[in-house]
Amino acid sequence: MADRGTYLSENAAGSNFTSPRSSEEHIRPAVPLSPSIRVSSPTISHRQSFSESFRGVPPSPRTSRHFSQSSLVAMQDLLNNPPKSGSADPAFAGRDWHTITVAELVDESDVHFVDVDTGIEEATNKLISTEATVLLVRARPTDKSAVATFDYKDLNQYLLFATGSLRPDSEHVAFFQNLAKKAQIGAKIPIREAKSLGTKEPFVILPHTAKITKALEAFGSGVHRLVIVKEWTNEVIGILSQFKLVEFLWENGKSFPIIDQLYGQQLKDLSIGSRRSIVSINGDRPLRDALLLLDQESVTSLAVVDNQYNVVGNISTNDVKLLTKVSSAPLLDNTCIHFISVILSNRGLDDGKDSVPVFHVSPHSTLAHTVAKMVATKAHRLWITTPPSPSPSLPPTPIATTASFATLIGSALPSSGSAATSTTYPLHSPTSMPPQIHTSSSASVPASALPGANISGYLTGVVSLTDVLNLFARGSGLNPGDPGDRRRRESSASNSSVSRLSLEPDLGGSHGDAGRR
Repeated sequence: MADRGTYLSENAAGSNFTSPRSSEEHIRPAVPLSPSIRVSSPTISHRQSFSESFRGVPPSPRTSRHFSQSSLVAMQDLLNNPPKSGSADPAFAGRDWHTITVAELVDESDVHFVDVDTGIEEATNKLISTEATVLLVRARPTDKSAVATFDYKDLNQYLLFATGSLRPDSEHVAFFQNLAKKAQIGAKIPIREAKSLGTKEPFVILPHTAKITKALEAFGSGVHRLVIVKEWTNEVIGILSQFKLVEFLWENGKSFPIIDQLYGQQLKDLSIGSRRSIVSINGDRPLRDALLLLDQESVTSLAVVDNQYNVVGNISTNDVKLLTKVSSAPLLDNTCIHFISVILSNRGLDDGKDSVPVFHVSPHSTLAHTVAKMVATKAHRLWITTPPSPSPSLPPTPIATTASFATLIGSALPSSGSAATSTTYPLHSPTSMPPQIHTSSSASVPASALPGANISGYLTGVVSLTDVLNLFARGSGLNPGDPGDRRRRESSASNSSVSRLSLEPDLGGSHGDAGRR
C-alpha cells in the first residue's frame, strides 16, 4: 500500500497543526441507487448473510423496561454533583507535563488487529467481543503495522449499504453492483471492500517518543485518535484517543496547573460550545434517517429532540452494535424515540441495574462539571441546554435537523394528506422554530415517557472532546488548527466524487519508513 497514513514527527514544520487527510477519506454517493443493484433477497436458497439479516425479517417484540425512581434520583445527583477528579498519579506528580510522552498513556493490550481480508461479520464480532472502540487493519497476518482502522462508523456505513440506504455516484455503480451480488449469495465481504463505502477517519501516526503536547495539538485540531508506533518503525504499540487524553488530564489535573485553572470557569465565559456544530433529529423520525445523518455529517453522536427542540435523548455510532442481530431489523424503520428506549433497556441489562445516561450541560456549567460528566458517561459530545420549552399538546413532529444546514440524502417524505414529496429533510437553526412536516404515525415510546426527559432542556449548543482539547491546547500556548475547517472540508468532500480507497497490501514495500512525510 502506497499510503499508510500521516506520520506526525516531533519537529513538524509550521506553527499550526492542520488535520491531515489521507487516501482513506472518501465520500458518500450522491445519487439514488437503482433498484437493480439494491441489496435484495435472491430467489434461490442460500445461507443467510450478514447483510441479509436486515431485510425481510418479521418484527421481534421487545419487552418494555421500567425505570425506577432511584435511577432518576441518581441521574439528578450526577447532574448536580459530577464526580471529582481523581488524585494525581505519583508517576506524574511534580513533572513538567511537556516532558510526558504518549507512550506513557497507551497500553499495548488495547491494540486489536484484523486483516484486510477479514470479513465484515467477523470484524464486527471481534469489535463487540473485545469491547474495543477501534480495530487496526493490517496487510498481512504477521504484520505489526497497520494500514487502516475499522470502527463503529465503518459498521454504520456498511449497514446503510446492506439495507440499500447508501447510494453510489455514477463512477462507483459497478463497484456497488459487485458488492451487492456478493451480499446476495452470502459471500464474505472483506474489510478492504467495505472500507470503500464512505468517508474515513484520518489515519494519523505518532512516534512513541512524542510528547503529549503534540497529541494535544492534533486532537485540538479535530483528529479523534492517534496510532502510536515505535520511533523509526511502523510497529504499533498503542492507540491514543481524545477520550483517553481528556480522562488522563482530568484525573491528574493537579499536575497540570495551566489546564487546572480553566476548570473553574463557566462554558459561556470560555466561549466553547457551538450552535453551528449541532446535529439533531426529531424523535419521531425513523432510526434509518438518524444513521444516515450520523454518516452524512461525520459525527459520533446526534441529539434526539421533541417538537419544541428539547433534548430527549442521544444516539451515537457505538449504538449501532445493537443493530447487528436479525431481530433488530425492524428497529431501522421504527422511531428514534423507540430506539432510545432500546438503548436504555440494553444498557440496564448489561449493567444489571437501571441505567439512564446524562448527555447535557448548561451554559453556566463549569468546565470541571462538563469534563467530569464526559468522563463519567464516556460521552464524546454533550448537549448544551437551557430550561425546557413548554411541551406542545400535539405529538412530536418528525423532523431531521442540523444547525450546519447540510442536506441529508434519503427517501422522499410525503406530507400528510398530500402526494407531494421531497428528497431532502427539512433543516433548521436552533434559533428558529422548525417547519412542520406530518407523516403517518407509528407505534413508539413517546418522548414524555423517557426517563429524564423532563430535566433536559432546550437545545442551544454542543460541546465536544475536540472543543475541550482545543481549549487546553490554546491555553497551553500551542497552535492547534481550527477543527471547524476540517469538518467543513469533510462536509464538502461528502458531496464530491473521488476515487475509492484501495487497501491492497503493498507486498513489495518496506515497512520501516512507510507513511513518513
